Amino acid sequence: MAAIVERDEPLTPAGRLFVQPQMEQIINVAIAVESPLDVDAFRAEVESSVMVKLPRFCSLLVRSSGGRECWRRVQVDVSRHIIPHHHSVSDDPAVSDEDAVNDFMADLCVSSPLPTDKPLWEVHLLAAHRTVVFRFHHALGDGISLMSMLLSCCRRADDPTQTPTPTAGAAGAAAKLPPRRRWSAWTLAKLIWYTLVYVLEFTLRALWLSDETTAVSGGAGVELWPRRLATARFGLDDMKTVKRAVADATINDVLFGIVSCGLSRYLDIKSPKALPEGLRITGLSMVNLRPQSGLQDISKLLDESNSGTRWGNKFGMLLLPVYYHKRDSNPIEFVKRAKSMIDKKKLSLEAPFSYKVCNLIMSLLGPKFATVLNYRIVCNTTFTISNIIGPGEKIRIVGNPVKHIRVTSSCLPHAITMHMVSYDGVADLQILAAKEIIADPKVLAKCFEDALFEMKEFAANV
Repeated sequence: MAAIVERDEPLTPAGRLFVQPQMEQIINVAIAVESPLDVDAFRAEVESSVMVKLPRFCSLLVRSSGGRECWRRVQVDVSRHIIPHHHSVSDDPAVSDEDAVNDFMADLCVSSPLPTDKPLWEVHLLAAHRTVVFRFHHALGDGISLMSMLLSCCRRADDPTQTPTPTAGAAGAAAKLPPRRRWSAWTLAKLIWYTLVYVLEFTLRALWLSDETTAVSGGAGVELWPRRLATARFGLDDMKTVKRAVADATINDVLFGIVSCGLSRYLDIKSPKALPEGLRITGLSMVNLRPQSGLQDISKLLDESNSGTRWGNKFGMLLLPVYYHKRDSNPIEFVKRAKSMIDKKKLSLEAPFSYKVCNLIMSLLGPKFATVLNYRIVCNTTFTISNIIGPGEKIRIVGNPVKHIRVTSSCLPHAITMHMVSYDGVADLQILAAKEIIADPKVLAKCFEDALFEMKEFAANV
């Protein structure tokens, strides 16, 4: 691998955070297809794709003499990044393809860092399971950047000459603030108040404030524990039925209502003693800060002149509380409570604040101090969650029809990490759980699915 003579490019503050040992993150994307995989065709597609033209995908992670992390351009040998698996990744022939791939990804999340002698990405071809697993280091870019890039390599099933249409939608729970021309004095007062309250809480979470311990709590060191991975499947039409039952609700409101209801059901099953009504369980969500929500046009991401939408890690963090409630005759109340909470979050500057302050701390105090603060925030909350609205139409990759797209990431001190991606009318929520704490995440996945079913049935009968 020959080096290209160019000046090394320093990592961004967010990129530096994600290469620190305690906060290192790798994003794993599993794309299942309908027909057998053609390894040679896939390699050829990668060699000609936009992926190998992106500077960070053609760069080694190096450290300068002063210890600063940098990208160094090199010639990419694609064959070192394409890893075929010709046999089943499970030793048990009775295991389904879905479970085998989930187990494979769970192992990757806890025990398989990316080698640093080549650019920080890999593609695993699981031929026996007709699944492609992309592995991207989070320092390369955020979920929006990476998913937008991946979809630019796909084609619409109904028109192979067209790339999938980027779908407007949220990554995380934030939406844009109301246009300034519509701000009243009362709106401005609420913005200032909510920002102060949430920024104070964010600061306290970095210091000592933490959730009460429950049957789903993690903590320092839990990122090293073995994992299990399960999938909860939601019909988008079902989620939209529930959304219509709550005035001005969004899919994110429904998702957080499902999480709140499902966690309450799971805690009823697993808690050794009764929990107090309204017990707070805090989630951590990553929020896209680009002007356009949802997936981006790849040409805009690659436009270096546009700092607002360009490639990279451009996200803030939100603390998103859900609350334990015993079985309620009206499950829609979970969505109403989630909507009320998220509406207040939308009317604050918590996400931009977290982004700016993290960058400032990284620049002034260095990566070690920034890592300690971020690690403490994760330890003092209970779960991670993200949501990306994917293609609404069927797509193909290397001419092969795609069945589903699923995403997960490296382990954190949380016992639960959840990532949801929708595709062709179905939303798949990947639930990565520390198996010493949550022995069978399929039970938790069933709690989430049952929560949506109860909400849909109630909404349909109102």
